[in-house]
Amino acid sequence: MKIWGTPLAVLTTAALLSLSACAAYTDAPAASTSATATAKLQVAVAFYPFEFIVDRVGGDQVSVENLTAAGAEPHDLELTPQQVASLSTVDLVVYQSGFQPAVDTAVQQAQPRATVDTASFLTLIDASADGAAGETGTSAKDPHTWLDPTNMVTIAEHVRDALSAAHPADAQAFAENTETLVADLEHLDKTLAADLSGCAITPFITSHAAFGYLAKRYGLTQVGINGVEPDVEPSAARIAQVQQIARTNHVTTIFFETLVSPTVSESIAGDLGLKTDVLDPLEGITSESRGTNYLEVMTSNGAALQKANQCS
Repeated sequence: MKIWGTPLAVLTTAALLSLSACAAYTDAPAASTSATATAKLQVAVAFYPFEFIVDRVGGDQVSVENLTAAGAEPHDLELTPQQVASLSTVDLVVYQSGFQPAVDTAVQQAQPRATVDTASFLTLIDASADGAAGETGTSAKDPHTWLDPTNMVTIAEHVRDALSAAHPADAQAFAENTETLVADLEHLDKTLAADLSGCAITPFITSHAAFGYLAKRYGLTQVGINGVEPDVEPSAARIAQVQQIARTNHVTTIFFETLVSPTVSESIAGDLGLKTDVLDPLEGITSESRGTNYLEVMTSNGAALQKANQCS
């Protein structure tokens, strides 16, 4: 019995080990496939409005890196070598050429796998301090496209398509997320149109001419103390011109923004005995922002303009 019992035990043990090894071998590829299927798409965005869109459209399927730190002025962005190098490894870069030279250069150098350049499909209006096309005497374009919610709808649709091409398995989720976001943006557009109808005062004066798209969409006229670049000091002649516009049009409020010094706006308001208030170009969200996201801050902008311009 011992002569036959021992080999039988050995054979039984060997067979069990063999089966166990087979089970381990077949499970490993399945786990690897699952990990690959659930890996998040890596997306780099130039600044906040694009981060908002990618977060909403991509949902849990994406991880977003904002190249512009919270509270930083995106016009003056400089990138580290590490940030530039990272663009060659991400799945998608969302930016607007012509707005941030550092990002344009980085995209050219890194050659990302895919890009969404909003300047390639949006219609850019001429840069102007006073809402008149060509008033600056240059061919410069106003880069602040995101301040018209209908442009944000178009950007969201392009981001949806790019994410779907990068990860077709999640295309349905991206489509559903985009549908919800578009509904929110369309509601915002209707709210702003209602808030800014029947205004007694058409012009609004703000620290820099970032609001051309908003003004055009809702029938107002922006008057920028500065042009589209926020860090250029206005001349004495420009300040005098702005003061005269304020007097002529019975302007009640001089607007400033959270990422730019309010000194000049406050000075003009003080000279004329006017109020000051915040009008946010949404180039970044900080603790001082009047809202936690694009929709909330744009709604706050509408409320501030409605009050200042005495809209019905």
